[in-house]
Amino acid sequence: MEIKKWQKLASKYLVQEKWATLRVDTCKLQNDTVKDDYYVLEYPNWVNAVALTKDNQMILVRQYRFAADIISLEIPGGVIDCGEAPEVAIKRELLEETGYSFDSCELIATLYPNPATSTNKTFTYLLKGGVKTHEQHLDEHEILNVELYSIDEVKQLLKDNKIDQSLHTAALFYGLAALQEQYL
Repeated sequence: MEIKKWQKLASKYLVQEKWATLRVDTCKLQNDTVKDDYYVLEYPNWVNAVALTKDNQMILVRQYRFAADIISLEIPGGVIDCGEAPEVAIKRELLEETGYSFDSCELIATLYPNPATSTNKTFTYLLKGGVKTHEQHLDEHEILNVELYSIDEVKQLLKDNKIDQSLHTAALFYGLAALQEQYL
């Protein structure tokens, strides 16, 4: 059977805020079934980075995540500002969160965080040759520590399930695969 896109019959916004919008759609499926209450979250697009210093240390950040109520070890990243290109956004986020600037920046993956319920994409970059050029310049709601790890240490963190943000683990696996290809 050929899978076809659904037809949106109606849409109503329930919440419209800066960081998230919730709408409910009425959809007609390819088998003519009508789904009256399909909830969709509209988020801005995101960027994240597998970032390496000049001496091949991987840059991770540790911060508290309120919704999950955990202290989370993650890769740097954030929201793409309106009208901003993803590559510009990731360089800005890295400079703000870590104070590092980089020699190279390569897009290695474009992923949908949850295509069943969300509209946004995450752009994952591999950055190399990082040098600390600035102090952190965090937003008022950001409190995070920058931590450096060897590539082998990051592999062990992944094996031990110590990095629990799913988009970040996916990004790290993409990054490790890209690095392996580049150094073969």
